[in-house]
Amino acid sequence: MDELNNNFEPEEELRFTDKIVGVLTEPSNLFSKLSGEPVKTMDWLLPLLLSILAGVISLFVLMGDPEIRLNTQEKQMEKMEENFQEMVDKGQLTQAQADEQLEKTQEMMDKGGYMQLVFGSIGVIIGGVIVFFIIAGVFFLLAKFALGGEGNFQASMLAYGMPHYIAVIQIIAIIIASLTMKEILQDTSVGSLLDISKETLTGWFMYKLDILSIWFYCVVGIAYAKMFKSENTIKYIIAILGLWLGFSLLFFFIGKAVPFLNFF
Repeated sequence: MDELNNNFEPEEELRFTDKIVGVLTEPSNLFSKLSGEPVKTMDWLLPLLLSILAGVISLFVLMGDPEIRLNTQEKQMEKMEENFQEMVDKGQLTQAQADEQLEKTQEMMDKGGYMQLVFGSIGVIIGGVIVFFIIAGVFFLLAKFALGGEGNFQASMLAYGMPHYIAVIQIIAIIIASLTMKEILQDTSVGSLLDISKETLTGWFMYKLDILSIWFYCVVGIAYAKMFKSENTIKYIIAILGLWLGFSLLFFFIGKAVPFLNFF
């Protein structure tokens, strides 16, 4: 009887480190186990908070470098000048209005300093939380209704939130690359590392060639497949990657049609 009872002992609860290692090395096994348990808030909240904290730290580290800060401001002004000139050419602004806006922007950059970092950090925190819930909601609709999965919004938050440990790794890589290249990189893509123009479809594609981003979304796809009780993991990975690329391409064309949106 004792042997029979031993055979039915509950499986040992996964530790914090087990979950991190699982996300990085065995996401399929990890999320298969988690799909049979109630969703714990800290399982998605902690990696989200760590990624936001890493984003804030990166802002202070990179903008604290005088050379990087100067290069960033110069690039921002060059981009704004190009976009304003395009708007002037299309008759959307007069030259005087464009010059006035550029002058005000330059003054704000010159006076920004510490407050710019503070407001930037607030933006990272608030924006990170808002974007998380929006994307978790979109992926929930995709998994639940488009792909016919069985899961709730809590499962969606876990499936999207826990892979943010990979996002932390990516932010660390961005900090290292930015300090090395003396300019702020937005990601770890081929486009960013080679400083390729984003103005063409080829340029857009080069900015999607990002091993860490692709890894992140592949793990997200695996997580949704397991949390929404699907046997077809590939279908979920393709759907998640397709949604990521599709929205990115949509914003690319919107930015081409409305140059002002390229500032964001």
